[in-house]
Amino acid sequence: ILYFAKPEKKEAPGQDQTDVRNSSPENVAIAYVEFDTILTHYDVYIDLQGELLDKQKKSEAQLTSKSNTWQKAVKDYQDKANKGLITRSKMMEIEAQLSKDQQDLLKMRDDFAASLAEEKQVTDRQVMNKIIEYLKVYNEDKHYQFIFSKSFGGNLLLAETGNDVTREVLQGLNEEYQKEQKAK
Repeated sequence: ILYFAKPEKKEAPGQDQTDVRNSSPENVAIAYVEFDTILTHYDVYIDLQGELLDKQKKSEAQLTSKSNTWQKAVKDYQDKANKGLITRSKMMEIEAQLSKDQQDLLKMRDDFAASLAEEKQVTDRQVMNKIIEYLKVYNEDKHYQFIFSKSFGGNLLLAETGNDVTREVLQGLNEEYQKEQKAK
C-alpha cells in the first residue's frame, strides 16, 4: 500500500495562522433580510413606484388621446371615401398621412414603454444602492460576516428566523428616508 501525504507548508515567522477555511461555523455571524418585505414597506421604493405609475398613466393618457384622434381621422376618411366626396389623389394623400400617423403612434407607444422600463431599472438600482449603503452603516456595530437577501424563489430557500433582521433594517431605512424628506 502506497500512502502519499501532502507536504506541510512551513510558515514564515510572525505570519498569521488564521485561515477562513478553518473557522468553525459557530464563529460565522450571518443575517438575512426578507427582500420582498423590504420592497413592500420601504417608503423610498413606494414613492418611486408611485412616481413611475403616475408617469405611466400620463403616457397612456397621451397615447390614448392621440389614438382617438387618429381613429376619428380614419373614420372621417372612410365616410368621405364611401360617399365619393374626395378625389382619388386626395384619397391617396390622406391614406399616406394616416399610415404615417399610425406609425408615429406605434413608435410613441414603443418609446413610452422603453422609457418607463429604463426608469424602472434606474429606480430599482437606486433603491438597491440605498439598501446596500444602509446595510454597511447598520453592520458597523453588528459585525455580521454575511447579510443575505431572502426572497420567494431566490437562492436562499431556508433560514432560521433568529437571523432575520428585516424589521430592524426596514425601520432604519424608513427613518433615514424620513430624515432626508424633512431636510428638503
